[in-house]
Amino acid sequence: MTNPQIRFIHSKAASSYQFEKDHPFHPIRYDLTISLLEHVGALSQTDILEPPKYDMEDLLLLGHQESYIEAIKLLSTTQPPVHLKENAELYGLQADDTPYFAGMHEAACSIVAGTVHAVEEVVQGRLQHAYHMAGGLHHALPNRAAGFCIYNDAVIAIRAAQRQHQIRVLYIDTDVHHGDGVQLAFYAEPSVCTYSIHETGKFLFPGTGYHYERGIEQGYGTSINVPLEPYTEDESWLNSFEYTLRKTIQHYKPDLIVSQHGCDAHAYDPLSHLHCSIGIYERIPQLIHELAHSYCNGKWVALGGGGYDLFRVVPRAWSYVWLEMADHAFLHQLLEAKQKRNLTPLPKGWLQQWSTVTTQQLPLYWQDEAGSIQAIPRREEITARNKHIAELSVQDM
Repeated sequence: MTNPQIRFIHSKAASSYQFEKDHPFHPIRYDLTISLLEHVGALSQTDILEPPKYDMEDLLLLGHQESYIEAIKLLSTTQPPVHLKENAELYGLQADDTPYFAGMHEAACSIVAGTVHAVEEVVQGRLQHAYHMAGGLHHALPNRAAGFCIYNDAVIAIRAAQRQHQIRVLYIDTDVHHGDGVQLAFYAEPSVCTYSIHETGKFLFPGTGYHYERGIEQGYGTSINVPLEPYTEDESWLNSFEYTLRKTIQHYKPDLIVSQHGCDAHAYDPLSHLHCSIGIYERIPQLIHELAHSYCNGKWVALGGGGYDLFRVVPRAWSYVWLEMADHAFLHQLLEAKQKRNLTPLPKGWLQQWSTVTTQQLPLYWQDEAGSIQAIPRREEITARNKHIAELSVQDM
């Protein structure tokens, strides 16, 4: 580790946050990403910080109702009560989306602990940046699980920090699915601005996140949504992102950025309809890093989130977050090669290690090869619609 002010936070217990074997939300994404970073010399096991133990009873109540927490605990046992099994859907634990499993309470608590620790360390000034890759479970609601999310770690961590510190927080969500659980938690609170850029809810779960969702009461104006059209490509996505995020942060002027880096807007992702390349996942952390230093004295916490092309997309996208956050020398090699229009090969050792685990053809390069993603014929129409929505999203700033 070259900079003690920057830490990679990860609990081994997060790997037990696993639904059925073939469920799209699979913890192998963590191993794939850590392995890729190790192969390029950007991370070692000694660099990884295990979060401490917390009083979870106290913390969970910052984001969830007590009756819901008790139900999660009981459904986490090897033999849950029959009445809860029969009524699990009342708590959002649906078999085809977020099914309950033995040990889910403990696994979800380990993820909450990681995000709480990341935010706490940065707010206290002991760290400048922190990356908690397993965090970002942004769909969980006060009394319901949703979208593979049981406890909303971002909500809990932000509220825990605000109990001791009067801070203004900008929450940035780049997952292809709207960050509905975080928005709902802070919809009436002026001390947290929630920004989400995502595929429009007209066609994608959770069906929310329209540009006119602006907050209520004292929180009006602190909810910013940028819903994009299906089949949006890199240029339109990035133009919408840069324009609206710069306007948002200039207007809000936060003390801390918490960013969620779901990487399911990629064209390969099976659970969405956007058509971006790995190029947006190189640029996203670059811009957030720049803005953190310009507006927040560098205070930045990054979380993971969604991403369901586990082998071809997630490891590369999430590695870019850490490489940027750590300002690692390998990132500069990637950027130099890009300027020369050269592709940078993925490490042979990483490819050999993981090619035996999947039947998918692994990518050979950090960048997507030319022609690997087909162009969309409605590009001009989609771009024009996205530009209009982006302007509406921040028109009052």
